Amino acid sequence: MDVVTVVEVPQWRGSGAPTAERLKEGARLLADMVGAGQRVRVTVEDDLVTTAARVRTALEQASEDFVVTTGGDCGVELEPVAAARRRYGDRLVVVWFDAHGDLNTPASSPSGAYHGMVLRALTGDGPVGLVADDPLTPRQIVLAGGRDLDAAEESFIEAAGIRHVPGPDATALIEAIELCGTERPHEGPSGTAPPHEGPSGTAPPHEGPSEAAPPHDADLTTPQRQDTTARDARTGITASRRMTAGGDGTVVYVHIDFDVLDPEIFTSVGSPAPGGLRPEELLSLVRAVGERFDVVGLGLMEYEPARKEDQELLSSLVTDLVAACGPA
Repeated sequence: MDVVTVVEVPQWRGSGAPTAERLKEGARLLADMVGAGQRVRVTVEDDLVTTAARVRTALEQASEDFVVTTGGDCGVELEPVAAARRRYGDRLVVVWFDAHGDLNTPASSPSGAYHGMVLRALTGDGPVGLVADDPLTPRQIVLAGGRDLDAAEESFIEAAGIRHVPGPDATALIEAIELCGTERPHEGPSGTAPPHEGPSGTAPPHEGPSEAAPPHDADLTTPQRQDTTARDARTGITASRRMTAGGDGTVVYVHIDFDVLDPEIFTSVGSPAPGGLRPEELLSLVRAVGERFDVVGLGLMEYEPARKEDQELLSSLVTDLVAACGPA
């Protein structure tokens, strides 16, 4: 039986927001909103490389489960997406619901904050120790809801041919994912794609803020199994994993930074950008993806608790998002 595992990563040092410490509580609240059969809380450090290694270990222990990762800043997504890439290779498409591109490098980043570099690092170009070991190709990425892009990111998107669906257009989003699938390299006789040959250059060291951070109080929690009947009643998830890959073998990892939502409706984020999606639009897009493709992982990031109304909104939205993506 598939089990929904939630991996909570209260990392905040990768964020450049002045209110970033709220992400620790946000990761906990998001994890509590997910109806899961197994829960793991990763102990985070000021050193992002050390935290990433711990996330990788947690994911390896849950390798047979459907994993929902809750952050924390978007830098948390390095290891969950990299794990999906290692497992599914060129079949994988990453749909990045985010107001921002997260496609900067240490050289181009205005802030030096890793949460604005993580998607670029997943293509193999980023701070030393914080890049994917088996990089994504740009054709494996679809940006969704992005509207606050740096000039360097826009140049990279255009040059690399990354697909971008800025608005609530489910048809355009599905078409973009399908086009990614049509560009998958020819598979050999064994049914596995040739290994990806990523950039050979070495990325420059991270030049972000170097001031000492306050100690963390996170604990490593032993995975705990919970009553699966209660889980199913809350999420609507049943035992077998959805297998609607559409015949072309494409699978999808869904990343959601909650700043993709319109700040006139949802304000509990550190880097708001006007003109975002309404919650029902985000859910409709994710449902469309889940109905068409096999979703193999879900990341929920960048919630900085600030208003009771936002927590109430997320409580139902997160349940629906997990149900739309998880095994069914």
